[in-house]
Amino acid sequence: MTTTDRAADHGLADAEGWLDPAPYLRGVAWRDGGRVVRADPGDLDRLPWDTAERAAVPVGVRLEFTARGATALDIRYRAALPGPGESLRDLAHTFALWHDGALVTEVTEDPEREAVVRIGLPERRGGRFTVHPPESQCPEILGLRPVGGTLAPAPAQPRWLVHGDSITEGWWSTRPAHAWPAAAGRALGLDAVNLGHAGAGRGELAVAQQIAGLPAELLTLAFGTNCWSRTPFSAPLLYETARAFVGLVREGHPDTPLLVLSPVLRPEAEETRNALGATLADLRTALEDAARALVAEGDDRLVLLPGRPVLGPEHLADGLHPNDAGHALMAQAVAAALRDAGFVPPPGGPPCSPTA
Repeated sequence: MTTTDRAADHGLADAEGWLDPAPYLRGVAWRDGGRVVRADPGDLDRLPWDTAERAAVPVGVRLEFTARGATALDIRYRAALPGPGESLRDLAHTFALWHDGALVTEVTEDPEREAVVRIGLPERRGGRFTVHPPESQCPEILGLRPVGGTLAPAPAQPRWLVHGDSITEGWWSTRPAHAWPAAAGRALGLDAVNLGHAGAGRGELAVAQQIAGLPAELLTLAFGTNCWSRTPFSAPLLYETARAFVGLVREGHPDTPLLVLSPVLRPEAEETRNALGATLADLRTALEDAARALVAEGDDRLVLLPGRPVLGPEHLADGLHPNDAGHALMAQAVAAALRDAGFVPPPGGPPCSPTA
């Protein structure tokens, strides 16, 4: 089968052999034209500005494929180009190639408004390839082209929606693939869809309704840290907000397995009271109490993972966000909780399959 024939099977092809990237993209929640976005583009007016702003960044979006005879992959993309002196210009514009859960190579390019990057592929290697594009310049993937062989979209995996704040979004991880949702999804064979929004993750009820409208085989909610200072909550307010948030999510996912992760360690906030008199320890307890109450009331598809024991101070890059080691520990803790709950197969068990 020729490259053009393969392209005809899996999407748009042009005279130069470019394939439509859509069948290869993973971690996709919504689309706004050709761009992948992380909030419903038709419902942005109900969201806080910080949530809508971060939703435009394609965090967690990646390309997944199998290859036959190809020695390299060309990726044509369009990206926002930071101006001179802008902080984003100093971030590594790196495309990372992973194969069956292990990093193979990285290609770092100077940011361009529109460009083609070529990534070499290992010879005679089957299995699943994943490319994590750089996220900071919001790249839009325009086309894929194999060199010397053919590509096919990787088999679909169960969709895992992960909602949270900047910790879930992956801040202070050195690469997109190191953020805890990406690492846990890779370990569990899940299509992780990152709905973490830096500065937000405060139990916004419009977000809960948007999550309810997305297809998913698994859900995780991990918020609460930004309810301490950025928008102060009392413990009773967070308790009721968490219950309302889960209730709205359950309108679209009444039986979908749901893991609630309470806030991880934040030393400055643990015993310091916010403007409404709550410490982060108080807020964490309120969130955990809300989750336990929902289980007691009959939600037997909900489990709680207490966040406080997961990380130590040495795992924080800035006193708030995990470093790479911290993200790895969070991924391990979440993966273990999902396995222990029976939401995903145990290690060595049969692979996950998307549900109907």
